[in-house]
Order: sequence, then structure tokens, then C-alpha cells
Amino acid sequence: MTSSEPFLLFLDEIRPSVEATLDRLVPTSDVVPGRLHEAMRYSLLGGGKRIRPALTVLAGDVLGVDRAHSLVGGGALEMIHTYSLIHDDLPALDNDDLRRGRETSHRHFDEATAILAGDALLTLGLTTLAGQPPEISSEARRRAVEMVGGRIGTLGMIGGQVEDLEAEKQWPADPEATLERIHRRKTGELIVACLHLAGLYAGADDDTLSELLGLGERLGLLFQIGDDILDVEGTSGTLGKTAGKDAAADKLTYPGLFGLEHAKRLLERTRDEALAVCDALPERGGLFPSLIRYLSTRQH
Repeated sequence: MTSSEPFLLFLDEIRPSVEATLDRLVPTSDVVPGRLHEAMRYSLLGGGKRIRPALTVLAGDVLGVDRAHSLVGGGALEMIHTYSLIHDDLPALDNDDLRRGRETSHRHFDEATAILAGDALLTLGLTTLAGQPPEISSEARRRAVEMVGGRIGTLGMIGGQVEDLEAEKQWPADPEATLERIHRRKTGELIVACLHLAGLYAGADDDTLSELLGLGERLGLLFQIGDDILDVEGTSGTLGKTAGKDAAADKLTYPGLFGLEHAKRLLERTRDEALAVCDALPERGGLFPSLIRYLSTRQH
């Protein structure tokens, strides 16, 4: 068994539960407004690696959280992630035609429906965190909404998306610092939120929570450096989205700034840092070391 296989087996194990949770949380198309619910489900239930729910469950397993609770929280974060993808693909942003191996939402439906489906998934994700699971204390759920709202706002994911667009038009004077900030915000903050959420559900102490957040930051950077590399080396067929768009748009990326080989060395360094953090977690991070090795070697 390769070092990444335990995580992949875990992902196969929980994926049916993730899909069932998402299916249960989102209204079906026979509920008015049916077309909006159809569009939400088209993007949310149309495949995807489900890394974010898996992260929430993994962290919850390490901290002793009931998996049913972690699945609901992870499902809410997957809704928020999907909202960001729908909006990221719009003509005003990345103008992409392909996502998760299918037509993007605005191509399959129309631009207005896609915008509203993204809005609705964001709203449903936050209201799910506020109200579910009922077995988690109301104070922990309140803190969860506050935490996630902060991490996806103007100082987090959305702010990172803005800086990403600005850098596409003209690279900033300090591109290296800007690039790391963009990646930590645009991709990293929601990944950190997955681990932070499990910590809140578990009532983790400050030291454990600090280690979780440090691991989440490195995972986010690892994921995005890997994405930058895959945009150069991958194909649309393997990625499920349009390959080569970063270079075509002259986007600020690690391969674009440093070259492909340097980007790969940064990926390896970030992998080693993440593995070192796992040693300080309960059970030495459980399956997190396998996840880290998967993220540093993935092909899609």
C-alpha cells in the first residue's frame, strides 16, 4: 500500500455518506423555486473530490467528534466551496466552461441562475452551520458561523479572489508576498475552516486548536501549489476543468513566478512542514500524513 492509499480508501469509505448528507440538506427540484434548487444540486452533487468534508471528518476523528456531526459541518462547508466555484467560473471572473468534468453552471443553465444558485448555497451553508447538528451546543454553532464568515469574507477567501483578479491584470511590485497571501486566502482559509470547525465541535483546548490551524494553513498552501503545477502539467480530461488557463491569462502562480521546478521544490517543503505538524496532534494526526502525501502527489 502506498503512503497515500490509506487516505484514498478513507475517502472512498465516507464519500457515500458525504453525498447522502448533501442530498438531504438541499431541497429537491420539486420544491419551489424548482429551477434554482435544480441548479444548486447540479453544481453541488455533480462530482468533486470532497476534500473539505473529508478534512472535517478526519479532524473530527482525531478529536473524537461523532462522524454524523462532522459530516453535517463538512457538508455545509462543501456548499460554501461550491458557491465559490460557481461564481469563480462566471464570465466576469474566470469565464470557464468546464467544472468537475461537466458544463459550468452558467453554461448549463444561464448566468442569472448560476449567480443565484451560488448565493443560495452560501446562505444555506451558513444557516446549516447555525442550526445543525442540534447535538452540538448553540455556543459552538454560533462560534462556527462567526469563524466561517470571517474566513470567507473580505479578509479571507473573497479578498483573496479580488487580489487574484487584480494580479491577473498587472503583477504587483512584490509578487512573491502577494502570491502567498492570495493562496492563503483564496484557497487556504476555507481549508483551515474545516479543521477549525472540528476543533469547535470537539471543544478542543487552545494548544490543540493552534496546531490544527497551523496544519490547515499548510494544507491550504500545499493544495494550491499543487493546483498551480497541475494547471501546467495536467489536461482538461484529468482535471475536470480547463487546463492551461493560468498561463494563458498570465495569472500570478508559483510556476509562473518561480518556474515549474522551483514550484515543485516548494511543494515538497510545504509537505514536510505539514508532516512535522502532525506529530503534535492526538494520534499523531491519524490519517493526515496520508492525506498530505496524497496532496503532494495528486494528478487531478
